Amino acid sequence: MADGTTEAAWGFKPIAAGEWAGWSTYGDEPFEDHAGPFYARLDDGGQVVCAFRADKHHMNGGGFMHGGCLMTFADYSIFVIARQVLEGHGSVTASMNCEFVDAGREGDLIECRGEVVRGGASLVFVRGQIAAGGRVLLNFSSIIKKLRRRSA
Repeated sequence: MADGTTEAAWGFKPIAAGEWAGWSTYGDEPFEDHAGPFYARLDDGGQVVCAFRADKHHMNGGGFMHGGCLMTFADYSIFVIARQVLEGHGSVTASMNCEFVDAGREGDLIECRGEVVRGGASLVFVRGQIAAGGRVLLNFSSIIKKLRRRSA
């Protein structure tokens, strides 16, 4: 995600081959790697797009995408969307509100787009949508809390 941010600072790792060539993953995120894997890139207009392919392990007992999977993906996405505002800070999700609109299905390409509504000194407000094939699956709004680094 070469866009002026330091790839090393965020740990972005470009994907060179396969379905996800041209996309990146970031850092060692054990839960997100297990829940995903999730990917990110910049579209032609410079907007962040996060994505993953819906697989059997993302589904619930009814055969539709598990709501917790969509929320985990939204949580991943807010930090990628807000990465420039968060650069140099630790951060945590302080709040997330979600509205489930439609169901994801196995094989769907699940994509997230969003925006930073406001990036303040300690709080960052992000909103976005997760969709598959033009169908909105989830609307969300989140607040990220910037953390001050503690001196030793």
